[in-house]
Amino acid sequence: MASARDRVLDSFVAIVCEEGERPATLDAVAARAGVSKGGLLYHFGSKAALVEGLCDRLVDLSTADVERMRDAEDGPARYFVRNCQFVGSELDLALLAASRLQQAGYAEAGRTLDETENAWLATLVEALGDAPTAQAIKLMGDGLYHAASLGAASDVRPDRATVDMEPLLGVVDRLVSTKPAA
Repeated sequence: MASARDRVLDSFVAIVCEEGERPATLDAVAARAGVSKGGLLYHFGSKAALVEGLCDRLVDLSTADVERMRDAEDGPARYFVRNCQFVGSELDLALLAASRLQQAGYAEAGRTLDETENAWLATLVEALGDAPTAQAIKLMGDGLYHAASLGAASDVRPDRATVDMEPLLGVVDRLVSTKPAA
């Protein structure tokens, strides 16, 4: 079972993702987490502390993802594109919540999103040795994530997120093999 602190943070993320930043009051978060407001305040003394907790979680999740990219048997580029359809995962929810918090004016959330995106891109540049090729692969993955996100929210187009990855991974391989010499 998740700790009370994790339940509080999970509840904050869920409310921000489902309803937005404004409904994510301390009372609403405590109620959803099944803790008293005092219990919430023990772990997170304010809404700003909840935002900080979310940002810390996003850093942890994205750092772990970057490590998996670096260690991927078939390389960081293929890993990144193959794994960009992570809608509904803990990483996806943290990204979505941080994005909504950034839109609501929380600068720390924006900085954390920038750091996350930059870490993925830097890992690709490091592995490929060519910034434009890395950027193209990053944008391919971003597009897959966007399409998967739209498909996840659609009752009309449930197959939108279904992508035959092998041809796309073939494109990644061609991009990697034809990048300019360093």
